[in-house]
Amino acid sequence: MKIGQVEIGKGTHVKVMGIINASPESFYKGSVRTSEREIAATAKKMQQDGAHVIDVGAMSTAPYLETVIPVEEEIRRMRQAVRAVKGACDLPISADTSHASVAEEAIAAGADAINDVTGLKYDGRLAGVVAGAGVPVIIGAYSKMPATGRLAGTIKALKESLAIARKAGIKETAVDPSIGFFREEGRNPFFTKMTDMPWYARDIEVLNSLDKLAALGPVCVSASRKSFIGHLLDIKGDDRLVPSIVCEAIAVLNGASIIRTHNVRETVQALTMLQLLKL
Repeated sequence: MKIGQVEIGKGTHVKVMGIINASPESFYKGSVRTSEREIAATAKKMQQDGAHVIDVGAMSTAPYLETVIPVEEEIRRMRQAVRAVKGACDLPISADTSHASVAEEAIAAGADAINDVTGLKYDGRLAGVVAGAGVPVIIGAYSKMPATGRLAGTIKALKESLAIARKAGIKETAVDPSIGFFREEGRNPFFTKMTDMPWYARDIEVLNSLDKLAALGPVCVSASRKSFIGHLLDIKGDDRLVPSIVCEAIAVLNGASIIRTHNVRETVQALTMLQLLKL
């Protein structure tokens, strides 16, 4: 799989995807950049720090927050953010959205991939948009119906989405187990309802079983500052850097090909050291 000219998957080094959120409602305020100047400066800094791809989000999908905004506003934010990143650095851009109309605008503005936490299931038009543009997609594990939090539920959800992608004619895909998005309850439609185990236990199980997902394609993992870390250690988002890095290193050891993170410099340093120690 390629995002822009960046090769991802077996036989290549793990890639780091830096997160820029053009959404003030995002759970980690340290990732929020709302002006073109801020977005451009952050993108440039991420490239200097060693990021391979930049992931732009224009609406938070954190399940425990009320974050849904009008599609028109998501389009405005996304268009501005993609253009700002494009003008500031040479890195390929992934657009984080579940809406077909937002994806269309993002691609028109210069996005090289779509990252959909709902695995092409929320908006029935999105698969066709991605296929028509010929861009790759990162498919998140998601089910509209209640599902088991066990690994089997994640694999089933991903296989359903991969079937949607194949039917639409999408040629390049990566999979994301959607850490943090399997919950007993939520405040928006972008999570999978599960009741058979605690949500934080599900996230730990997924991190420890990524090798079983690698058969589906390159695996993208985003554990950065996620709520399961906060729950387990009783710490706020600003204090979750060190445990985030540990989770990212474990993800790579277990087979992840892409690490999506708020902490580009620290993640690049940690994964470079990990690579050196494994030689």
